[in-house]
Amino acid sequence: MDPKYRGRVAPSPTGFLHLGHARTFWIAMKRAEASCGSLIYRDEDLDFNRCKSEYSQAALEDLKWFGCRWEEGPDKDGPYRPYKQSQRLDYYLKAWKCLKEKQLIYPCTKSRKEIQAAPINKERQENEPIYPINWRPDPEASKDILEPDGYNWRFRVPAKKKINFTDQRLGPCEFLSDVDFGDFLIWRKEGVPSYELSVVVDDAAMGITEVVRGEDLLVSTARQLLLNEAFGFTPPNFYHAPLVVNEEGARLAKTVRSMSLRELKEKGHSPEDLRKSQAWCLGIEDTL
Repeated sequence: MDPKYRGRVAPSPTGFLHLGHARTFWIAMKRAEASCGSLIYRDEDLDFNRCKSEYSQAALEDLKWFGCRWEEGPDKDGPYRPYKQSQRLDYYLKAWKCLKEKQLIYPCTKSRKEIQAAPINKERQENEPIYPINWRPDPEASKDILEPDGYNWRFRVPAKKKINFTDQRLGPCEFLSDVDFGDFLIWRKEGVPSYELSVVVDDAAMGITEVVRGEDLLVSTARQLLLNEAFGFTPPNFYHAPLVVNEEGARLAKTVRSMSLRELKEKGHSPEDLRKSQAWCLGIEDTL
């Protein structure tokens, strides 16, 4: 028997949520309802330089106004509390130690500018820069480093490995390590885990069976599948939703105030009207 459906709504409080966030979270809610499952709310507030408590509170208020509902989260009881990632650092540190013991990660001292300037990335142009394999340190070099802080830590991706998965909306997807992406960050020198590490750890701990998010994160799924394999986790299914775009065809951003839920509400728009708008409907398909 398949496990009971558990989805999640996981905003990052780095600004006010826009219509694109609302649509993705609405799809997540509808898919949970269609499967007679449940939805949890997780506050992904690990970017300490950009995340603000006012944005966390605004996200809760704006999504409730929009009509999104969940069964577990910051304002509800449930077995998987706490739901703020900033309160779950011990979980991520344990995961870092596990990967280090398996020699699957290493400390990186190269800057983003240095990586982009590496010969391997000369022809990649707009593609994601690849971390040169010959820059990897010897696995034994970091054995005496007992804490992650002070270094950027990267995951050693296997050479030319095909990562296949079936997206619940897009169908079969395939990525090739060392080609589509290279060694990726799992811990930042500022003392916080990366998005990839934190969501894999939390989705496993919280029993998430399906992740609904924007299709701009497809390659991120490939990275997370490698982490799930490294930890021995059963990965969730994935549903990558189409992105909401503005009139010029550009994807929405939190810096565009005119499309934030808060601004739209203040202008007198109702959730029902927004769900019938051109921006909402453009590119969207049957979400169930």
